[in-house]
Amino acid sequence: MTLSRKVLVIGLFAAVAFGRALSAQAQAVKPESFTLDGAINYALANYPAVRAALERQAAARAGVDLARTTYLPRADSLWQSNRATRNNIFGLLLPQSIISPISGPVLASTSGQSVWGSAGGLLFSWEPFDFGYRRAKVDAARANEVRYRYEAELTRLDVAAATANAFLTLLAAQQTVRAAQADVQRREVFVKTVHVLVDNLLRPGADASRADAELARSRIAWIRSQQQEQVSRAALADLLGIAGSEVKIESGPLLSLAPELSATAPSLTSHPEAGAQQARVQEEKALVESLGRAYVPRFDFQSTAYGRGTGANTDGTVAGGLNGLGLERANWGAAMTVTFSLLDFFSLRAQKQIEASKERAESARYDQTIQDLTGRLEEAKASLEGARRVAQETPIEFQAARETETQARARYQAGLANIVEVSDAQSLLAQSEADDALARLAVWQNLASVAAAQGDLKPFIDLLRNQVP
Repeated sequence: MTLSRKVLVIGLFAAVAFGRALSAQAQAVKPESFTLDGAINYALANYPAVRAALERQAAARAGVDLARTTYLPRADSLWQSNRATRNNIFGLLLPQSIISPISGPVLASTSGQSVWGSAGGLLFSWEPFDFGYRRAKVDAARANEVRYRYEAELTRLDVAAATANAFLTLLAAQQTVRAAQADVQRREVFVKTVHVLVDNLLRPGADASRADAELARSRIAWIRSQQQEQVSRAALADLLGIAGSEVKIESGPLLSLAPELSATAPSLTSHPEAGAQQARVQEEKALVESLGRAYVPRFDFQSTAYGRGTGANTDGTVAGGLNGLGLERANWGAAMTVTFSLLDFFSLRAQKQIEASKERAESARYDQTIQDLTGRLEEAKASLEGARRVAQETPIEFQAARETETQARARYQAGLANIVEVSDAQSLLAQSEADDALARLAVWQNLASVAAAQGDLKPFIDLLRNQVP
């Protein structure tokens, strides 16, 4: 084997080993199956929307640091070397950015001869006080950071609640599949019994056809329940941030009746959605405050040190060679500069009116947010109460339906009942079996909805962890 082939084989083996190592690492990170609290934690760590919200929060936090930098002084430096003519002229020229100014006296004659020129200097500027303008800007940046922090918490809450709902939906789909499968198995046994009776001329042939039809309908329901299970599994994988992967779940204590949630509920003002809206109000207040502090004189302390050089002389002669590239004259200075834009009053007043209107609008939205959160919480509590009452009745329904189905089959075999009674009893048993399992899951699902409406899923997770499956 040549050296190049040996290198190629070694490289292929290394690539395969590296790929297996990465695969093993990925499998070590992702659990083989998820409990409900494990699924929520995994989603919060991997769902892209959560990471995006945290990055927006980090950017807002850096915005506060940026606002604070306005308190720092400025130090601007400059160096320039040029080659130009030195023809100057008297007269007014208003400030503009097109024509370059020339320093020095006006000479009697003009010339196209150019000379070297240079300049270098440092300007130090600092605003010692601003009547609270910069503080208001920093307060606005802080309110913005608080808003993004609450929005990140709200995103985490939404993802956690959606994951819990998807997890319970998948578990409900699995229970529906089990109930449908049990119904198919019961009907298969019954179909065999009917065919034996029909073959022995103890029952009419229509009974066999009806039993076969009911069995086929039961199998269709089973297939549809399996389809819904796969759809629910894909939805959960998406929320976990592993879309396309196979997701397995553990029911834990979720198939048992849930206990009561703690009666102590946090105030809705601490809900992340309310906190984010309140931060918007504070941000607008800070902006109004900053505009109120903007119509004031501006004080700037400045100090400078600079030097210049030129190859042009005052008598009209020029120095040849590299004269002018060095700094031949040096100066320094310090001053307190006061500027005041007199006519900014009208624009600032209009801007302040705009921001004040925005502040009132955000305050109204905050009131609406509290109203909406209160309504959602009351709806969730009502749904929870209804789910608990239903869960108390479904075991009775299930037990009665089971006895009814047993008696109906016995009566049919004894010739005291017809095929329709047995089919109805089996359909009732299948429905009541699914209802009994789903009713308990509905209680857990509504408990999660109540906790989400209160703004914190932690009490729900703690309640779940304290239950013994």
